[in-house]
Amino acid sequence: MGYTVAVAGASGLVGRTMLRVLEERSFPLDSLRVLASARSAGSSIEALGGVHIVEELTERSFDGVDIALFSAGGSVSKIYAPVCAAAGCVAIDNSSAWRMHPHVPLVVPEVNPHALYEHHGIIANPNCSTIQMVVALQPIHKRYGIKRVVVSTYQSVSGAGQKGIAQLMNELHGKEVHDRISPHQLAFNAVFHSISDASGYSEEELKMKHETRRIMELPGLPIAVTCVRVPVLGGHGESVNVETHSPIDAHEVRELLASSDGITVIDEPMNAHYPTMKNADNLDDVFVGRIRNDDSVEHGIQMWVVSDNVRKGAATNAVQIAEKLIATNRLGFTQHMW
Repeated sequence: MGYTVAVAGASGLVGRTMLRVLEERSFPLDSLRVLASARSAGSSIEALGGVHIVEELTERSFDGVDIALFSAGGSVSKIYAPVCAAAGCVAIDNSSAWRMHPHVPLVVPEVNPHALYEHHGIIANPNCSTIQMVVALQPIHKRYGIKRVVVSTYQSVSGAGQKGIAQLMNELHGKEVHDRISPHQLAFNAVFHSISDASGYSEEELKMKHETRRIMELPGLPIAVTCVRVPVLGGHGESVNVETHSPIDAHEVRELLASSDGITVIDEPMNAHYPTMKNADNLDDVFVGRIRNDDSVEHGIQMWVVSDNVRKGAATNAVQIAEKLIATNRLGFTQHMW
């Protein structure tokens, strides 16, 4: 059986990657609609073995559609995700618009697929930095029980979309930058995400704290987060310190993660074998290395976690949610919520 799938925001960086991931994973497609703003309507996108004309996103775009993958920004998702659900189509949204809504599941399939059992037509895709961290944390929590997490991120400019890539490349080539993701220079530099919260945290840091607690169903989990943008085109790295309730050993953790779904362990640091952003480029796994005991606490380990932020951190996770909905026969839902 095939399904009709729409991709909203298909002309953007994540939207185009969603199309590529659908093809690579041989998603059971019957037909495809590529949707974008009026500005992009009428252009063409080559994907899944054919050329598709971009349609303007409207309130009628989801008639007859089974699943819609949204990567068009939060303001668009707030308007059109309920429209999608009202048409009987499941919206899987990559923006932050619905992530903390109490009636919208926030899902990483390797961590909390059971959250899909009750949905009302809208499912949220978590933040890219959150996704890769919880994939690595969940096996550790199930075996040892996590007491506290301290994480510092090293995030590529593609986390801000095509605009971030353009700023870095223009700076590297000495060109004038008109549209910035940061008031600071990105090239040969490391900068923080915009800090607008009175607490002193950036929105990215707050996302990681709140989303991790929700996905892992640990509402009181202490998490200390610092998010940094580095001059790398793609891939996010995270230095993660985990304190556990039970005794924990780096060798055991190495074996545990190596046997866990969605994780590749590269951990021979004496031979310079550890994950880098290039290792994760255009791949779907979360890569973990530098796993070592932390002797500053009674029970703790440190590790380095890397993933392709546009794929597992966005497009691939959304497609995996769609695959899980089909596999568990969860496409049906009640429509009264919106």
